[in-house]
Amino acid sequence: MSCAICEERKEKRFCPAVHGRICPQCCGEQREVTLDCPSGCPYLQQAREHATAQNGLSKNQDRQAMYAELEVPDVDIPEKFLYEREELILGLSFALAKSARADRSLMDRDLITAVSTLAGTYHTMANSSIIYEPSTTNLAHQSIVRNLAHEVEIMVREFREAELRHIGQTHLRDSDVLKALVFLLQLGLVRTSGRPKSRAFIDFLFVQFPENKSALVSSEETGSRIVIS
Repeated sequence: MSCAICEERKEKRFCPAVHGRICPQCCGEQREVTLDCPSGCPYLQQAREHATAQNGLSKNQDRQAMYAELEVPDVDIPEKFLYEREELILGLSFALAKSARADRSLMDRDLITAVSTLAGTYHTMANSSIIYEPSTTNLAHQSIVRNLAHEVEIMVREFREAELRHIGQTHLRDSDVLKALVFLLQLGLVRTSGRPKSRAFIDFLFVQFPENKSALVSSEETGSRIVIS
């Protein structure tokens, strides 16, 4: 039997995306490019595990080169910040996951680009106190950014309200939200395969925050959800 895609090479594996058997070469070349690969595909999972094993800064740089349209704010994120604002990062991660669940058609590229746009907004707010609404003629992108911004605003408001209840004042600054968003943007670049139809970053978020689970976790649970490598 020949491959269901190229119709030349011999088929050797079942592809749930085409509901037929294909050759390894087509699988490797068309995976998350022309094929809408389901998250449960064992060959997709193997490819992700292999990519994770080769993780690192160089991969982040490669991904950013593939996402040439991204604007990543140049902000310093010290390791101390990741510990001090771990709950904020978890909360914003939950907001990303919730936003992605609301639109199952989203790909990594959509979510990562929206995070980049939102980070740009907070960069402007942190440096000038002016709320900047980025303009774009892409209506689909506008909708994605608007939905993500809504979820992030809810999470930020809840954090500030919690601070007021517990310590009588809020210490959460727009610059803190900016740093957390840039960290998640970098995490997304590390996690995605960079392919047009990749959902590796989104699936990673779904694993961290299973459906119907809250972003509010106990101190014993905090620190165990966000795994970079």
